[in-house]
Amino acid sequence: MTATTPTRATMKDVAALAGVSPKTVSNVVTGTIVVREETRARVEAAMAELDFVPNLSARGLRQGRSGIIALALPDLATAYSAELVHRIVEAAHERGLAVQIEETALEPDREKELLSRARAHLVDGLILNPIRLEDSVIRYADRLPPIVVIGEVEQHRTDQVLIDSRLAAADVTRHVIARGARRITVIGADERGEVATATSRLRLEGVHDALREAGLPIDRAREVNRLPWSMAAGAEGMKELLARGIAFDAVIAFTDSMAAGALHTLHGHGIDVPGEVIVTGFDDVEFSQFTSPSLTTIAFDRRAFAEAALSLLLSRIDDPSTPPRSLTLSHQLLERASTAHGPSGHPR
Repeated sequence: MTATTPTRATMKDVAALAGVSPKTVSNVVTGTIVVREETRARVEAAMAELDFVPNLSARGLRQGRSGIIALALPDLATAYSAELVHRIVEAAHERGLAVQIEETALEPDREKELLSRARAHLVDGLILNPIRLEDSVIRYADRLPPIVVIGEVEQHRTDQVLIDSRLAAADVTRHVIARGARRITVIGADERGEVATATSRLRLEGVHDALREAGLPIDRAREVNRLPWSMAAGAEGMKELLARGIAFDAVIAFTDSMAAGALHTLHGHGIDVPGEVIVTGFDDVEFSQFTSPSLTTIAFDRRAFAEAALSLLLSRIDDPSTPPRSLTLSHQLLERASTAHGPSGHPR
């Protein structure tokens, strides 16, 4: 007796069971077009019942696509990068896409290699986070493959998703000023061009905006930077500020990781937070809730960020001729214990 091979379910089978068109099933599988939640649930239930597995590779070959995108971040070691990668990979998988993860640091050759892969159709498109435009290959490339830039590098050649870092930094500075701080230090930016990034420049401008608005002086001796932006960088930056012997009653760190490092150094020097010095971070990574004290920080919806980046990239892949678009996502200030009350009147 000859065994028969089970018939593989098709999109038409799923469509018939769900009571929708095959095109709707395709939209649910690819994620390229938004489908109503009720319809999506019916389609997904039908796929599960029929044990339907979409043949993404065959579809990709017919369309000249690989079904793979690349995501390139400058530093994969940070908590922010880990959370962002998680959200983008999660959203990509829901669309039937695989993701290659790359680290570029400050090396344009790594970006150039990614562009070459995209041009050779080894990946369908790129989500790229350059640190500085002057170091990025997108500044020089004459004809770019589908790319979405995430982050604050100012450019108009590709689609982009970002938050308003200048406004967010101004908001957190206004917050510490409202708490009574007048001698405000910054960890994450200074005057040295060799360590300035697009993000650090914008956030420092935001701090300066709020200081001018409040009639407070801009003191470059209260600004320090270290790359990469890590807990160690925050700890070392705080040590340098203490070694300068300058008075301060607030620390604005341009990432939560640096803020955590600053808290460690302040604690080691017997400086009470928030009693003597108040401290803020940026990005609202998971651990910011669990530092001691918990960190006041700038937050934004990383899931929405990932969805926006992928939507722009898929639109660009489908139609490379459309003008570049830029999406700015909203942010919010989360007030926690590190700024629960103002400094005691005895600034460092």
